[in-house]
Amino acid sequence: MDNLESLVISRRLRVPVPTSAETDVEANWGEVAARQLDAALLSVGFTCSPALLHHLGKLPGDVVLDLGVRVLAAVRHLAGDHVQHNAYFIDFPKNVPDTVEFWVGLLEKALLDPVAAVRVQPATLNLLTLPGYGRYQHSYADLLAAHAELIPLAKDRVTVLELGGSLESEARELYLSMAGSQVPLSAEDLAALRTLAAFCAEEPERIPVRENRAVINEVRLAAGRPLLADTVTDVLRLACGISGGDVTLTEATRFRSFRRAERRALLQALDAVATPAKLGDVPRYQEQWKRLGERLHPHEYPRFPRAAHVFEVARGGRKARSFDSRVEAALTAGRTSDAVDLLENAPGALLRRFDHLLRTSIDPSAVLDAVEKAVEGASGRVLLSLREHLQNRLTPAAGRVFANRQGRAWATPDARSPLEENVLSRAVAILDEEVARRLPDLGELIVDPDVLDVALPLSGKAVAPGLGMLPRGSLSAVDGELLRFFVYWRQAERRTDYDLSALMLDDSYGNPEHISWTSYRNGFAEYSGDLTDASDGASEFINIRLAQATKSIIIPQVNIYAGEAFDEAAEAFFGFMSRDAEQEGRPFEPRTVRMKSDLRGSGRVALPLVFLRGDDGGWRAKWLHLYLKGHAGFNQVEGNRVTASLLVCSIVERDHLRVRYLADLLRAKGSPGEHTTYIGLQAPADLPEGARVYTPATLHELIPA
Repeated sequence: MDNLESLVISRRLRVPVPTSAETDVEANWGEVAARQLDAALLSVGFTCSPALLHHLGKLPGDVVLDLGVRVLAAVRHLAGDHVQHNAYFIDFPKNVPDTVEFWVGLLEKALLDPVAAVRVQPATLNLLTLPGYGRYQHSYADLLAAHAELIPLAKDRVTVLELGGSLESEARELYLSMAGSQVPLSAEDLAALRTLAAFCAEEPERIPVRENRAVINEVRLAAGRPLLADTVTDVLRLACGISGGDVTLTEATRFRSFRRAERRALLQALDAVATPAKLGDVPRYQEQWKRLGERLHPHEYPRFPRAAHVFEVARGGRKARSFDSRVEAALTAGRTSDAVDLLENAPGALLRRFDHLLRTSIDPSAVLDAVEKAVEGASGRVLLSLREHLQNRLTPAAGRVFANRQGRAWATPDARSPLEENVLSRAVAILDEEVARRLPDLGELIVDPDVLDVALPLSGKAVAPGLGMLPRGSLSAVDGELLRFFVYWRQAERRTDYDLSALMLDDSYGNPEHISWTSYRNGFAEYSGDLTDASDGASEFINIRLAQATKSIIIPQVNIYAGEAFDEAAEAFFGFMSRDAEQEGRPFEPRTVRMKSDLRGSGRVALPLVFLRGDDGGWRAKWLHLYLKGHAGFNQVEGNRVTASLLVCSIVERDHLRVRYLADLLRAKGSPGEHTTYIGLQAPADLPEGARVYTPATLHELIPA
């Protein structure tokens, strides 16, 4: 139950509360306890809404204290304050030495130490092995003593925690929202959905995303209920899920031994959907089907003959041509009109291939006519994805960026032939009309200007949940005079060395400069010092004085120099803080944290976001959520600056579809009604009762079905 409570708090910023009860006024000190909780929350950048504070004040004091301990733990973890953030240089950002000066000092100290001097061999000198390097030289208490208290300012982040209902109702609402999402979820959200599905008995009306369906099918299988499957791949995803594997099918799963009842249920579901037309999906995951067949023993169930056909196709004993292969054959032969005729039966596939069809067709109007018929049958997410794609085809791109499900990214020059502007304009108009038709009646619409540049969440796979997280391509203002990145990691089994770095470029993405363990400071930035072992956890920081910055593009990155990958470490997260110059405080102050999220994925270099200086001198962050493959070890900012620059340039110059687009369509459509809808980064306190609120946590609900 505590896990569910933490999920609701961290995902929705709502506190599930018990129903208030009448208590002896003299014995009830709930109001005092509530104000104590609010004061503790303010120290980490959170506060209770007036409604939450009022409700807590009516509860018994011991109930408020118990709840407060759990709430405080959840929000401290959300902000990254659940660990102790020490720094290698105790006075950071003050008194950071010059890089050469620091190394010379370590070498001199080693040579003067009789024991250490024996280990220092000039011919094979490894600076990273010098005594005192890479490990804290002081305790966390020493660090606290060396820094003054943070001076609170009105600009400090204050995130409001709203009053929730019962834990059951809050969990149910979160479950239905995630299960019915039009947007694929991240790995963390899929795990959360699995937890919620086991707790909530109610079935969602629609489950558009296949991975979500697989997670819910796990619960249905355990309860002996009929499975939700309309393709053979749905059954494969379920088998992976109950084996503890990957329901996205990106990684191969080692299937466990299934109980007889499970085998029967899986084969029965497979038999129901394994029509000749759908057997064409089997070759795509041929090896996984072979391994699954070894566990299901389909020969023991002769009453499911069509299920056996699936494994015959996987082993090559039966031929099944996929839909995609027929489309590819037509395109390869130059028969674009035949490909269009095939794709008219699969509206989503037609829209995904629209650009290619236009470039290969001798009759673009026929392709447009097919698209006009297909839009009604395609999902809203596909419509919006194509809309974003087309608006970027109007202008030459710096490069094409490709990112997989884990955020692993690469970029290539854009060699596609241009498309005619009148064709693009007609296609855009068709899409806009269909999207507007599907938008719901939101009544009186109130939109916070700060949310207009937030990108629509067309996929959540690469975005790890956390504090202040926004979809890739979102723009958000950066307040404050000091910008400070931080990374924390704790190794699981072997020595692990992560390096926080910053690549700095001019307006043309050239003249690179960097801050890292090989360059501790420049005229406007300081590095907190390199840590090479994280047995008990390690933190690194980079401090940027924005007003003095001589570069217009700042790209923070985390490089794995040695040891465990991001998803192998016991814990790893990145974030940034902003504060004013007069604020002192510790290197890490939770109330100044603007963003924090876990690091994960198979890439060896993380690029969470980029900071850009505008023509007005103000700074904004653009969200990347990207990972570079990197090398197996010894990754450094100097070694990936060309790749990082091209990726960032391609993302920065891409015109992402933002909330502004949907807001304009909604206003143009006009939706009179008595109710009020608010879209913003955080709900204000003066909204009318019953108002519908969309924040970054629920923006996916705005994506039309």
